[in-house]
Amino acid sequence: MSVKKILTKKSLDFLEKYLNNAAPTGYEWEGQKIWMEYLRPYVDTFITDTYGSAVGVVNPKAEFKVVIEGHSDEISWYVNYITDDGLLYVIRNGGSDHQIAPSKWVNIHTKKGIVKGIFGWPAIHTRNRAKEEPPKPDNICIDIGAKDKAEVLKMGVHVGCVITYPDEFQILNKNKFVCRALDNRVGGFMIAEVARLLKENKKKLPFGLYITNSVQEEIGLRGAQMITETIKPNVAIITDVCHDTTTPMIDKKKEGHIEIGAGPVISYAPAVQNKLRERLIETAEKKKIPFQRLAASRSTGTDTDAFAYSNGGVASALISLPLRYMHTTVETVHQDDVENVIRLYYETLLTIKSGETFSYFD
Repeated sequence: MSVKKILTKKSLDFLEKYLNNAAPTGYEWEGQKIWMEYLRPYVDTFITDTYGSAVGVVNPKAEFKVVIEGHSDEISWYVNYITDDGLLYVIRNGGSDHQIAPSKWVNIHTKKGIVKGIFGWPAIHTRNRAKEEPPKPDNICIDIGAKDKAEVLKMGVHVGCVITYPDEFQILNKNKFVCRALDNRVGGFMIAEVARLLKENKKKLPFGLYITNSVQEEIGLRGAQMITETIKPNVAIITDVCHDTTTPMIDKKKEGHIEIGAGPVISYAPAVQNKLRERLIETAEKKKIPFQRLAASRSTGTDTDAFAYSNGGVASALISLPLRYMHTTVETVHQDDVENVIRLYYETLLTIKSGETFSYFD
């Protein structure tokens, strides 16, 4: 399968629509609806749960179950306190970066619709240059142009409203995808493309395939913890993003050497089942798919951990997509890596047999 023949105009239109839609942790359902609508022609049925995880299923009657998974939520903020002067102080919903907030526009989600706001910051002329105070969670605030707290409330904004950034999908230098929330809606996109390719190429799998888009990863893998108990899979291959370490101020001795454009990243970690990981590597080598390696000392920090340690132990592995500027509004990935992750998933699934345990003792 040629790399350049994987993504279509329809694929990219879906990716743009899916990324531009806000789906903060705890509020993923509108994004899930977009994802399910795209996936619908390529699956037999869907499973959803109380908190919004969505699963497209191929061969739902099969006893042996294989999961391919990404997560659908994006980091955001909550309104935490409204001053008498009408300014909003915030707390994180996930790992939102306080240092990028000043001068950013925001969307505040209310029952009356979107209310626009800005993260203000004192002008350089008014700051003590000898003792600069950096942005911190307790000193950044949002201005929505209200004169006082009463006007804020009248606009529909209250404590608990969720706040997202409006930055939308763009392509940088022809082949770099840039957007907020690539972490990790690009994962949901890639697994949906795997389902599309299997359907269009008329591939019949000898097991049930569960294309899983989990919620609430950004606050502790919670959606994956729930949905794996529903599915009870035999095998799970997770996709998430990892850091490109070639940009400034990153210590490669700590983070390793990973770069965008050099291929999918295959992880080594206690939660990664060794024989399943080796299957990924063997497939990549056989199909000439470029790949990189990454080691994690304890947990992977991804939904891999939730699947691996569920249901008495599920053979799990992780394919990561290199990404620059994680948890900012300009997260950046390389199109070639996106397509090669899809290829690696697709080709690996074709090697898995029904009933295969990946046990060390077989």
